Amino acid sequence: MKNPLLQFTDKGIYCSVAKVYLDPWKPVDKAIITHGHADHSRYGHKSYITHHRNVPIIRHRLGEINVSGVAWGQTFTINNVKFSLHPAGHIIGSSQIRVEHKGEVWVFTGDYKTENDGISTPYEVVKCDSFITECTFGLPAFKWTPQEEVMDSINNWWLENKAEGKTSILFGYSLGKAQRLLKYLNPDIGKIYTHGAIENMTEVLRPLVDFPATTLITKETKKQDLLGNMVLAPPSAHGSTWIKKMVPYVTGSASGWMTFRGARRRRAIDKGFVLSDHCDWTGLLESIKATGAEKVICTHGYSDIFSRYLREQGYDARTEETQYGEEETTEIEEKIIA
Repeated sequence: MKNPLLQFTDKGIYCSVAKVYLDPWKPVDKAIITHGHADHSRYGHKSYITHHRNVPIIRHRLGEINVSGVAWGQTFTINNVKFSLHPAGHIIGSSQIRVEHKGEVWVFTGDYKTENDGISTPYEVVKCDSFITECTFGLPAFKWTPQEEVMDSINNWWLENKAEGKTSILFGYSLGKAQRLLKYLNPDIGKIYTHGAIENMTEVLRPLVDFPATTLITKETKKQDLLGNMVLAPPSAHGSTWIKKMVPYVTGSASGWMTFRGARRRRAIDKGFVLSDHCDWTGLLESIKATGAEKVICTHGYSDIFSRYLREQGYDARTEETQYGEEETTEIEEKIIA
């Protein structure tokens, strides 16, 4: 039996014909990278290929690396294997990787979402034979409310906190979620202050997106300056001495995990907003169906439950272990940046 076009190894997803890895988690010679989150774009590879919008992001995070950028749909060939990147809609510059060899087509999604957030290039269906999908939120309980409604709720929450003379502190990851929130916060309500990790990443992305003005919080920022205003901070800042100086404040978190009230209680968050940069249950199923794939490989998330459901629907579905897990690695990185 011949080896599959893409294999799961101890270093990452490997195309042996092309001798290239997709989002490897250990150092390799040649890596194709889906997006800039720390669990998918790691330090130590000899060369990187990614979408050109992701180039400044991973350079900001990884330093002076050997990286080349390509456009959406641009085909590049390595050892007779055809590769191309297609929008994943997860965050700015996020891609799916299409791999074709001898008439066989695989697609690796990385992380993705089907809702158009207005700042990322919208998700594109890519037809394939085999589909490697994340299933971070692969349970029927996860069903997203439209973004516009969620942002209306966040801005109304900010108004209520301002009326009570309190600072609003909203948590979101420094790459992706923070910029999505920033784009739709209403600056007419007040000033938007930022944690250093978010401010630095937003400055990298400002040439690509028209964001509202922000003010970096420094040692000179007074508590009185923040009252009634909004503070965007990474989850790692919660409970830190940095945030304790902002009393009185109210905390909110924007995450798919806010679907569960228990998650909000465990994280000691005052208000939860369900807003995710990943697909919900319906989005996953609709995406898989649209690809026309017969084989589906489920990675990080509720992979066992989700793959079992797919098999019941007639798919040839299985799971594979990876070292992807955005929350853990990004949390660590933000503590370092801060």
